[in-house]
Amino acid sequence: MKLLYLSAHAILEFDELKLFEELGIEYFSLGSYLDPRNPVDAIRPALNSIRNEKWYNQAPDRNSIPKEFFDDFDVIIVMHVPEWIENNWENMKHKRVIWRTIGQSVSDIERRMKKYVNEGLQIVRYSPREFAIPDNAGCTQLIRFYKDENDFGGWNGLNNEVVTFCQNMKNRGEFCAYEPYLKVTAGLNAKVYGTTNDNLGSDINGGFLTYAGLKQKMRDASVYFYVGTQPASYTLNLLEAMMTGVPIVAVGDAIGNSMHIAGDTYEVPDIIQNGVNGYCSDSIEELREKIQFLLKNRELAKHIGQCGRETAIKLFGKQVVKQAWKDFLGV
Repeated sequence: MKLLYLSAHAILEFDELKLFEELGIEYFSLGSYLDPRNPVDAIRPALNSIRNEKWYNQAPDRNSIPKEFFDDFDVIIVMHVPEWIENNWENMKHKRVIWRTIGQSVSDIERRMKKYVNEGLQIVRYSPREFAIPDNAGCTQLIRFYKDENDFGGWNGLNNEVVTFCQNMKNRGEFCAYEPYLKVTAGLNAKVYGTTNDNLGSDINGGFLTYAGLKQKMRDASVYFYVGTQPASYTLNLLEAMMTGVPIVAVGDAIGNSMHIAGDTYEVPDIIQNGVNGYCSDSIEELREKIQFLLKNRELAKHIGQCGRETAIKLFGKQVVKQAWKDFLGV
């Protein structure tokens, strides 16, 4: 099978291409991994696949791809961006085309996609909560994001730090629960890691971490405070934390769902069972209390984190998701 992958998110691109590589699929990505062994965006490591020189030399703009380029592929996966479907549909509709959602869809986008679904477009969703989007265009298959349980793990919680991963947090404000974050973590040893967070100030901004640094930070963290990214149902950093075994404290429905976007798409309260595999609340006082409680009770933190890891393996484990893609693509 030859697969063309149009990417809008380098980290998810790395994860999914890695699975396709293991499934023996010959892929070409119009994204950070245009050249798999020398990725444009080095947020994640290189991949083993040798680039196809013909495709590499002819690589088109994602908004305007000739029919002749599509002709070389059996399957086209388009990550989120609706314009890549709209602008290229006539040139690619003779192929199997899959729209891969990533948690950024809203009613307007869903309505636009319905036309193409009627003409054969397939939709792979990443969360059942996307069905809450008004006028949603349906679903061909639910395939969640994943993390490799053998790549993440080994929690020790030795640095007494409350960590959150989020980029551009202050500028995105409500969409990343910036104000609740400040209130919950005030006076605690808490840091936000990710890009474009310089305006948070040095007392909060932990800066950018390499992939190896991220995994070590997760292992060392005492608590992971999850604030979400509206309108996403969940994000990859939550999976990384859960898979590591960091005990999770997360905002609830009221904070996690947007007041400005229709549909309660935030899934974390469905994933986290209070006191079992983490804690989830909309109360600033309760969120703060649970973080402090975990910081003071290491054995409970270890147990909560291990239960979170077991949940992550069940829902987001590599082998589960790999099998789902294998079955769906028929390889």
